[in-house]
Amino acid sequence: MTARPDPSEFEGQRVLVTAGTKGAGRATVERFLAGGARVITAAREPSPTSNAAEFVKADLLTLDGCEALAEAAMTRLGGIDIMAHVVGGSSSPAGGFAALSEDHWRTELDLNLMPAVRLDRLLASQMIARGQGAIVHVASIQRALPLPESTIAYAAAKSALTTYSKALSKELGPKGVRVNVVSPGWIATEAADALLQRIAAETGGSVEEARQTVLDGLGGIPLGRAARPDEVAELIVFLASTRASAIHGAEYVIDGGTIPTI
Repeated sequence: MTARPDPSEFEGQRVLVTAGTKGAGRATVERFLAGGARVITAAREPSPTSNAAEFVKADLLTLDGCEALAEAAMTRLGGIDIMAHVVGGSSSPAGGFAALSEDHWRTELDLNLMPAVRLDRLLASQMIARGQGAIVHVASIQRALPLPESTIAYAAAKSALTTYSKALSKELGPKGVRVNVVSPGWIATEAADALLQRIAAETGGSVEEARQTVLDGLGGIPLGRAARPDEVAELIVFLASTRASAIHGAEYVIDGGTIPTI
C-alpha cells in the first residue's frame, strides 16, 4: 500500500510533465499535484477528464510544440523547478529493421529523444540561473533489451536519451541541477494495449499472441505483472524530490525484474 503523499512536499514548486494526459504521464501529474506542486503539461489532445494542471495543446514531436509549452510554462508559472519528460512510445510496424522507413525512424527519434533535448535547452537555463532544479528523463529497458521485431527504432531512441541524460548530468550537476533517468519495463497503459493491437493486426494473430511475443522478447517478467502507471510515477517523483538530493546522473530501472543481469 502506498503511503498518502505529503500535500506540502512540493509546495511552491513549478513542475512540467510531458504527455501528462494518459498513462504514466497522467499518473505523474496527479502525484505532483497531490504533493502540492503547480503543474503544467502538454499533449496533442486534452484528456477526457481534467485535473488541476495547466494544459497546453501542443505536438511535442515538433520544435514549435516544444517552444509553445516552454513559453506557456514561463508565462503561466513564471518558470520551472522540475521537469519530468515522460513523453514516448512507438508507432512503428512489426517486421524488423527492413520494415522501418525513413519516416518511421524520424518519428521515433522526434517522439522519444527530441522533446527532452528541446525542452531542456529551452528551460534548463533558468534552473541554472537559480542554482537548483531537477530533471527526470523517462527512457526504457529496451535500451538494453531491444525488441527487433517491432520496436528497434524506439529502443535506439531511448538508448540515445539515456546517453544524452548522462552527458547532461555531468554538465548541469556542478550548476545545481540534478538529472536522472527512469527506465520502465512493461507498463500497463493505453499505449501498451495499442501496441499489442497493432502487432496483432500486422501479424494476423491475436492480442494474447502479441502479448506473448513481447513477453518472450523481454524474457518474461519475474514479478509476474506489468508495472502500474502510479508505481512509475512514484519513482519519478521521488527522484525529483529533496529526498533524493544526492542522487544524480543515475538510471533507475522499474521492470519487475525483467532485465536478467545486474
